[in-house]
Amino acid sequence: MSGDLPTTATAIADAVRAGRISAREVLERTLRRIARGNEALNAFTLVTSERALAEADAIDAARTRGDVLGPLAGVPFAVKNLFDIAGEVTLAGSKINLDDPPAAADATAVTRLNRAGAVLVGALNMGEYAYDFTGENAHVGPARNPHDPTRMTGGSSGGSGAAVGGALVPLALGSDTNGSIRVPSSLCGVFGLKPTFGRLSRAGTFAFCPSLDHIGPLARSAADLALAYDAMQGADSRDPVCQPEPVESSASQLDAGIDGLRIAVAGDYFRQQGTDQAIEAVDRVARTLGARHLVELPETPRARAAAYLITNAESSNLHLERLRTRAADYDPDVRDRMLAGALLPATWNLQAQRFRAWYRREVAKVFERFDVLLAPATPMHAPAIGARHMTLDGQEMMVRPHLGLYTQPLSFIGLPVVVVPVHTPGSLPIGVQVVAAPWREADALRVAAWLENHGYEAPPPASRKE
Repeated sequence: MSGDLPTTATAIADAVRAGRISAREVLERTLRRIARGNEALNAFTLVTSERALAEADAIDAARTRGDVLGPLAGVPFAVKNLFDIAGEVTLAGSKINLDDPPAAADATAVTRLNRAGAVLVGALNMGEYAYDFTGENAHVGPARNPHDPTRMTGGSSGGSGAAVGGALVPLALGSDTNGSIRVPSSLCGVFGLKPTFGRLSRAGTFAFCPSLDHIGPLARSAADLALAYDAMQGADSRDPVCQPEPVESSASQLDAGIDGLRIAVAGDYFRQQGTDQAIEAVDRVARTLGARHLVELPETPRARAAAYLITNAESSNLHLERLRTRAADYDPDVRDRMLAGALLPATWNLQAQRFRAWYRREVAKVFERFDVLLAPATPMHAPAIGARHMTLDGQEMMVRPHLGLYTQPLSFIGLPVVVVPVHTPGSLPIGVQVVAAPWREADALRVAAWLENHGYEAPPPASRKE
């Protein structure tokens, strides 16, 4: 294949299956792109070149034999470095984990993407132990925004946002507890999917907050999200919350359009605090979709507060031994939040869980009237790296905890969400959340695909090198 390598997984897989390009050539060109572009973005913490070349050669051999190739044949992908990669230490963005033994096996999600033909090329930078919304890592430095390297990627899946937004790879995996897929997707101008809680297996990932943790893909198109999501579905006994829901083919539903979907805009809390650009992005998407209804999700500020409590309590409990023996080796911001969480009264956590059940029931009533809701993904464009404070609606607040103020209430009850990039030439991108009812990822992906076909695309990075 002459010319630039396609930037979408769908186009790469089509070309490999048709024999227009070999999986090895795709991989070699991707490795060159990473070598030239990663210095500016600091997205990768590990490049698995030897393994990737072996996987690419196996795909080419299968094609030569006449075997049917998978839907992601030859597609390079990378994973946030809290996913296990066999033979490598799972860092989870930390210094402490360097002393751990290498992983004995791949995470389930990695295995399933490999089975679909995707080629693993490495592990990606992240906020320490996923407790971060900025994409800044105290040990290896910040991931950098592909549209302005002086700006944050968002976190904690910052390397995933940078790698996909910077067109180093067409597909990456991240994790999302309170917004860690959706915030980087918004700030880096890419599509991101946080599925329903329990839909995709988290087996072989380093836990942050088990009752809120999700995994999902970031990509440069809605079709790519759907292909990766479909490949990773299925029950897994290694993850106790992975539900045996019927596997759905979301990719086959993308062409259905938006006919029949009842779409509304989330109001009240989701219309407050954000910059004009964040609110206007939602309104622009709503106008394109013809969504005129405004709907309120009840007690959303309490939902965010309860999510904070649960996150703080569970994550601190997982780290008690490390906090006792390795406190000096943490990022100080992460350590202090976890020390505070270790002191929370148990009754507060129990009350937060009770409220969570109530909030889930109340939001379910909203989805009896509507199929999809629209909300901002972040309250602003990407802040400058190192910024500690931001002013929203006349109020000064800390950047690190508050970039996720629109994402936390939705992952709190495990709703499926797709982030769609909104980009105006001359400005940084920002995302809009397309929120669906539980187990209805296909509805959100249909809306995302329709919007993509109407001009909502991942913008090219500021500088792209083959």
